[in-house]
Amino acid sequence: MEPVWTALTGASLLPAWAALERTQYLPLPILRDRQEQLLRQVSAAACRDTAFYGRRFAEAGLGTELRSLDELRKLPILTKRDIRAHAPDLLSRRARDQRLLEFRTGGSTGVPLILFISEEISHQRNAAARRSNLWTGWKIGEPVGAVWGNPKLPRSVKQRLRHELLDPVIYLDTMSLSPDSVRAFAREWRRERPTMLFGHAHSLYLLARTAAECGIDDIRPRAILSTSMMLLAQERQVIEQVFGVRVFDRYGCEEVGLIGCECELHGGMHVNIDHVIVEFLRADGETAAPGETAFVVVTDLINDVMPLIRYRVEDMAASVSGPCACGRGLPLMDRVAGRVADFLVRADGTQVAGVSLIENTLTKIPGIEQMQIVQEALDRIVLKVVPEPRFASESQPELQRYFESTFPGARVEIEIVASIPRESNGKYRFAICRVSL
Repeated sequence: MEPVWTALTGASLLPAWAALERTQYLPLPILRDRQEQLLRQVSAAACRDTAFYGRRFAEAGLGTELRSLDELRKLPILTKRDIRAHAPDLLSRRARDQRLLEFRTGGSTGVPLILFISEEISHQRNAAARRSNLWTGWKIGEPVGAVWGNPKLPRSVKQRLRHELLDPVIYLDTMSLSPDSVRAFAREWRRERPTMLFGHAHSLYLLARTAAECGIDDIRPRAILSTSMMLLAQERQVIEQVFGVRVFDRYGCEEVGLIGCECELHGGMHVNIDHVIVEFLRADGETAAPGETAFVVVTDLINDVMPLIRYRVEDMAASVSGPCACGRGLPLMDRVAGRVADFLVRADGTQVAGVSLIENTLTKIPGIEQMQIVQEALDRIVLKVVPEPRFASESQPELQRYFESTFPGARVEIEIVASIPRESNGKYRFAICRVSL
């Protein structure tokens, strides 16, 4: 059915996916050579067709294209502020007569980024996602159960046809996740029998907890794919225990698409170097050592509509040295340690990953179902805690002592809440830092 659909619509998903299937087992040096070829192409287009990069290349003393990864590092970092301030100059002159797809991404400032890609770029990104979907054991055309906020339901006749014939999906909207909605999702699961469970990491965890509490034991996917949020070790354990299969963790963002995904060996996330160059940089701009948590900086190798070259995505992660035993040439990265905005600040200026604090407290202090850390000021931290029924009186003082010792001199307030509020996109944030550095 899909080849017929491709022939009728002209979509390039199938050939793009077939190409990625061929490249994943190539040796890393060959993949790096291919990266540099794509870098030359996208940088030449950026310099030629956008006012922003024409200026930026000239200011950096570079020619009209980047010929190597060493030359790439001579360009300044591209920030979200740069994109907001120079969006018209980042858009390719050649793309202004094309039919473009618009994306809006949120952020800690509440001001969205507005980005553009072409349909061709969208097909290439979807091909990369499909390649990593198949690593889980899911097969093309099998139904998917998606746990997602504000799901984009099919509306047009074309969308509905594709949904029914090619991409059957059932949704659990995380904006209204409750025992009743989980029961309804389970009923639909029994009818459609999806083989993959896909969704926000924390929402998958909440689904697992709620299903267990409701006695629902027949949501049995062949694969689980977690994305869009940090997957905590404790949450992975609960999800795998309730649903009986391993979780595959994926990392990406709206701005550049898929960045990395776990394979069947779960030894780290394979970086999608067919489409992106990923740098792990210390605060001083130098390349971090493998295993060292650092800023994630991404160059999109396929978006010539609105090029993003050396874009800091405001996440922190680490590279992994050595190849994966699965035989794929794609290099590995470690799990994401958190967003820049999720790192809390001590009075002496040192930073602490919010996700690490969450993991430490959930594993050591009993009776906490969920928690969110909000740093309102250097000397004030609010802990929003959803307690379990067994939340003991001694847990609260222990939690208070832990954070007071971690942030000397700060006032720590514990607020008991019924639930942790979601972001507008249905996701959760474990830590929020409102301190300006």
